[in-house]
Amino acid sequence: MTDLKRTSIGIELGSTRIKSVLIDEKAQILAQGNHAWENKFENNNWTYSLEDVVKGLQSCFSALKEDFKKQYKQVLSTTGSIGISAMMHGYLVFDKEGKLLTPFRTWRNVNAEQASSLLTDILDYHIPARWSIAHLYQAILNNEQHVKDIAFQTTLAGYVHYLLTGQKVVGVGEASGMFPTNPKTNDYEKERINIFDKILKEKGFGFNLEDIFPRVLVAGDNAGTLTEEGAMLLDPTGEFKPGVMFCPPEGDAETGMVATNAIKLGTGNISAGTSIFGMIVLKDNLKAVYPEIDLVATPLGDMVAMVHCNNCTSDINAWVNLFDETLKTFGKQVSKEDLYTKLFQLSLEADDDCGDVIAINYLSGESITKIENGRPLVVRTTESKFNLPNLMRSHLYSCYATLKLGIDILYKEGVKINKIAAHGGLFKTEGVAQKYLASILDSDVSVMKTAGEGGAWGMAILALFAQNKGDLQEFLDKTVFKSAEEIVEKPDKKIKEGFDKYLKNYVKVLEAESNLSEKL
Repeated sequence: MTDLKRTSIGIELGSTRIKSVLIDEKAQILAQGNHAWENKFENNNWTYSLEDVVKGLQSCFSALKEDFKKQYKQVLSTTGSIGISAMMHGYLVFDKEGKLLTPFRTWRNVNAEQASSLLTDILDYHIPARWSIAHLYQAILNNEQHVKDIAFQTTLAGYVHYLLTGQKVVGVGEASGMFPTNPKTNDYEKERINIFDKILKEKGFGFNLEDIFPRVLVAGDNAGTLTEEGAMLLDPTGEFKPGVMFCPPEGDAETGMVATNAIKLGTGNISAGTSIFGMIVLKDNLKAVYPEIDLVATPLGDMVAMVHCNNCTSDINAWVNLFDETLKTFGKQVSKEDLYTKLFQLSLEADDDCGDVIAINYLSGESITKIENGRPLVVRTTESKFNLPNLMRSHLYSCYATLKLGIDILYKEGVKINKIAAHGGLFKTEGVAQKYLASILDSDVSVMKTAGEGGAWGMAILALFAQNKGDLQEFLDKTVFKSAEEIVEKPDKKIKEGFDKYLKNYVKVLEAESNLSEKL
């Protein structure tokens, strides 16, 4: 019988799936649960309802319990620790009675660009439009009436953690996507807090930023325990009992670092899903402020340069769904997994420059290229070699194109990367997306066997670490990754040259994308 007190659970609320994993004391996965969901575009805002958050959480946890019971003939009634992760940033604000003041504004919204630009100048620090502080300041600039009533502002991970524990806290990495943090204090940067508080005072608001923001914790801290109300919310059957310890809730960026063992100085990782972001743990501060580069933190508070792109796999998913629909029209049944695998592998037969077939994968806006509203495109000339392999490789290249524009800035800054690890669903088909990424970045890229699990597994590891404490890097090296299996792809010169040509055309097509964004 499994000793549940030596296990831990990680739950991640991603853009298209809520995922949960149960791991043992060596971080091996024992059971998993999933729940599919989608954001909605309502009143010019990408959002999820809080009802869907709770229902999705319950569905995912129920699936985890069912999987565990099926495999081990045992009821999942407790665990040693739990951790909550979610897509970072966004805007969730509540009044003193706990009432949601305005629908959840997710990271996907780029309608806080005015606030982003102004705050970047005011704070002398790049503040992306998706950050929590940018959303707050934009609401102030818009004279939105709800702002005066704000008593609590948090992120999605912070909100779910609060529902389950009653604690208003976030991990330092998650906090770094709300407001600039200081690696020396592992807290919000005090001088910049004071600057923003002056803005609040001048606008006549009766609260300071630290009055409404969650408290900041670091990896290994005890972040509360599962309350009776939280236990019933998580598992309405009552089988899972209260009293379980929680670690600090973290963002998907930080769980990605943990899942790829990329928290050391000079290491980097790429996380690819609905969005794609590359992160490099910095040895030195950047020489300048770049609007394309975000500065976030590891779960220990070390500074990380992040290139975050809103769009990655959504358009590929749409095309695969179209091919699936076509097959079903002819009475053919092919599993989605097999369909993705075959189409990805087929892309290896394409021309290295995709035969001049260009795909723009912008389903939503993209701050790095200053596109406000996404319009997915496939562009070709009369001379383009338009076939299925070229179309698929073009879509895969498109997943990396905007990321590469940002990474190039770091290369020019002299940032050195000792290792790049990749994770996320894009890399489930071996030897395809990983090969392209290695060639595009001109660096070895490793993918671990657990890469497809990504953030939920990384969050479970942080929860497990909270039971053990000590040194997180030592814990990762000696407990989690000591015998980890990984696949390493090396750069291919021909692919790199083909992508470089593709990227030049991609940038040209962005002008048309910009026009469509404004007019269509």
